[in-house]
Amino acid sequence: MELQADTLPPPLVCVIDDDAEILISIDSLLRSEGYAARTFRSPRDFIACDAAEAASCLILDVQLEGADGLDFQQELLRRNLRVPVILMTGHGDIPMTVRGMKAGAVNFLSKPSSADKILGAVSEAVELDRQRRAESEQDASIRSLYNSLSPREREVMGLVTAGLLNKQIAGRINLREITVKIHRGSMMRKMGAQSLADLVRMAEALGARQTSASRFASRS
Repeated sequence: MELQADTLPPPLVCVIDDDAEILISIDSLLRSEGYAARTFRSPRDFIACDAAEAASCLILDVQLEGADGLDFQQELLRRNLRVPVILMTGHGDIPMTVRGMKAGAVNFLSKPSSADKILGAVSEAVELDRQRRAESEQDASIRSLYNSLSPREREVMGLVTAGLLNKQIAGRINLREITVKIHRGSMMRKMGAQSLADLVRMAEALGARQTSASRFASRS
């Protein structure tokens, strides 16, 4: 396991600050701890490069020359760039902190900030990004399995996860009960579901659960 971990690329931490000395200092700190690092003087430079999608963490100065870090944080959300953001400022106040946190910042550091505080915040952000990417990969895997189902199997999955029994499903979609069982078994195998609870979690992740069908079940 350790060998496999060593083959993985180090997490990429990006820093946006218009102070060249701060960029150099944080870049050196991050690299000394084994992170990959890239620095930028402006949000425009960051967006223009290929680092935005790959970054595991973004350290963002709030007060930039010609730009507002908090506005850029909102821009990241509009672009669906979900990189965890650590905000830094030398002139912070409570409203600024609240606004940043509401927009999803994982931490808010004052300038100057100690190496321990910076590294602690980066470690937390990188772990959040790891979890987010793992969940995204899992969702993509479930979506791929769901796409392998036939239209009828998808229909049966929606009704099964809504709580209907095979007999009720048969009456609902005008099939014989044995045919529903066949579709259900095939659907469970394709989805890799070990139980109904597994299938329900998958359906909820996909948005494929027919909650309205429960009303039909109560009348049957």
